[in-house]
Amino acid sequence: MEKIALIAGNGSFPYIFAQAAKNAGLSVIAIAFREETAENLAQVVDKIYWISVGQLKALIDIVQKEQFKKAVMAGQIGHKLLFSGIELDDELKALITGLKDKKTDTILAAVASRIGQLGVEFIDSTTYIKQFLPQKGVLTDSKPTAEQEADISFGKEIAKAIAGLDIGQTVVVKNKVVLSVEAIEGTDEAIHRASVYCKGGAVVIKVSKPNQDMRFDIPLIGKKTIETLIREQVAVLAIEAEKTLFLDREYVLSEANKYSICVVAI
Repeated sequence: MEKIALIAGNGSFPYIFAQAAKNAGLSVIAIAFREETAENLAQVVDKIYWISVGQLKALIDIVQKEQFKKAVMAGQIGHKLLFSGIELDDELKALITGLKDKKTDTILAAVASRIGQLGVEFIDSTTYIKQFLPQKGVLTDSKPTAEQEADISFGKEIAKAIAGLDIGQTVVVKNKVVLSVEAIEGTDEAIHRASVYCKGGAVVIKVSKPNQDMRFDIPLIGKKTIETLIREQVAVLAIEAEKTLFLDREYVLSEANKYSICVVAI
């Protein structure tokens, strides 16, 4: 049976990928991170290794031991962990020291290149789960107003610009005013920051990078996203069609309809 390495970050993405890959007939062996990965991943994979985010040498050793030919990265590794005092092994220190910058794409590409030197191919992380990429259109009962449509167009251009700089992939706007821009803190915190200036009715736009590498760090929404939108009284969530993973869809849309939040794929 063909096997694949699942390098698993946080959230439900690794769990869903593992289920889909197993249904496709693959043996899924996970390399999970104690600081990030949900423990329930162990229930759906054939084998699981637990390491620290800072242990690149341990990751390399596992890849060599298992002799993987294919791998996937699913789920995010919090960029802010770089500033959390986490211990980095000598292999990761050397890799990061040699980088031109420490943007997410730069680090992920460097790690993938290092693993690639062992003969491992990283595949599109949406392989086996294309059904989670929504097509264009309004996904909820509520539709955006003309003003909200204008905010979506305004915000999308700005979101694409910051995504192209690898700063973040989300902006929050209202009445063509930018309330917050996502950076290292992540989408949910960016939405929360916007609520300081706007007590309800904001429009959240989440996009892919202009040259999005579908192997790494693709935009994703799910249960946690809708809970944040409800808490911060957001009016509209616009996501990029065919480039955003939409997890927990039934729950998210049910809650969105309950609270009259519009979700649209653009």
